[in-house]
Amino acid sequence: LPTYSRSQADMQYFYVNGRMVRDKVVTHAVRQAYADVLYHGRHPAYVLFLEMEPAGVDVNAHPGKHEVRFRQSRSVHDFIFRAIHKSLAEVKQGDAAAHAAQHFANDKFVSAPAEATATEAAAAPAYSQQRMPLSTPRQALRQGVAEQSRAYQAFMQPILDNAQTVTDAAQKDAPPLGYALAQLHGIYILAQNAEGLVLVDMHAAHERITYERLKQSYEQQAIQSQPLLVPETFAVSEKEADFAESHRDMFSELGFTVDRTGPQTLKLREAPVMLADGDLETLLRDVLADLIQHGESQRIREQINEILSTMACHGSVRANRKLTVPEMNALLRDMEATERSGQCNHGRPTWIQISIDELDKLFMRGQ
Repeated sequence: LPTYSRSQADMQYFYVNGRMVRDKVVTHAVRQAYADVLYHGRHPAYVLFLEMEPAGVDVNAHPGKHEVRFRQSRSVHDFIFRAIHKSLAEVKQGDAAAHAAQHFANDKFVSAPAEATATEAAAAPAYSQQRMPLSTPRQALRQGVAEQSRAYQAFMQPILDNAQTVTDAAQKDAPPLGYALAQLHGIYILAQNAEGLVLVDMHAAHERITYERLKQSYEQQAIQSQPLLVPETFAVSEKEADFAESHRDMFSELGFTVDRTGPQTLKLREAPVMLADGDLETLLRDVLADLIQHGESQRIREQINEILSTMACHGSVRANRKLTVPEMNALLRDMEATERSGQCNHGRPTWIQISIDELDKLFMRGQ
């Protein structure tokens, strides 16, 4: 899961036909597959087993047999990318839900020294109990007991009514994220499911939903290109020029029209509409380098997705916006139907699960 990420790439294992190896093509494919769901600077933890025809891989590429060379590296890259990308998209709400919060920063505690100072030990618990400011008798008398009672009842009655409805429904067939109970500080949605309590960051969740819908809409139209008012010409190596000339169709699929105008010169005539105002020369050079090294490039898609992500962020529900219970439940149902909804566009968790057992431990019930 993306939430089980690491601060360093120390839990990544790849096997080809039972042999543990390291390979840049595979590392690149995995990184691309996680690009849309992983927090910046984090690394996924994984164990991958790839089985293929022995003739398709050269195991003698390294004296220590730690590296291999694939006969068709692009096919291997594409297969691994698609397989992981599909698996991440199919992760349903409720899969390993209890670990969504703990695993996100798990390595921070694993790597800590065995002996902690008193200050560190005091700061270790994830939950802390703060002093609750109680009204003094003088304040209570001044405000009036009857007035306090009416205000409390007016505030709590809708929540209590909805809580009873949720409790009855949760005992039946509750969906993975359950039913909304209330909204906390205009930021979080509190919901109850069969496991216990679900906390949802409503902006992060709605941001992912909007982002996935924008991507789906954009992909259905393919990458739209537009001619440049002034075509850009830039110098490349002869190898790069040869590659660009022989792979014009590949560039066209990415939204570029590139012509070779000399032994070491390329001219860019068309570019993707959404990227026309960017640094096209740098982008094209990076795409060219990716295609030569890996046989595939996701840079166009990454930059388009970055723009769509910004649009989704600005178009999502903001903090401190009051949502009704039906609106909160609609958001929960949309999350359950959206791919990769466990993380926002920036890789932050959108929801966490707190089980009944964890709540009992907080209040020392049954101890």
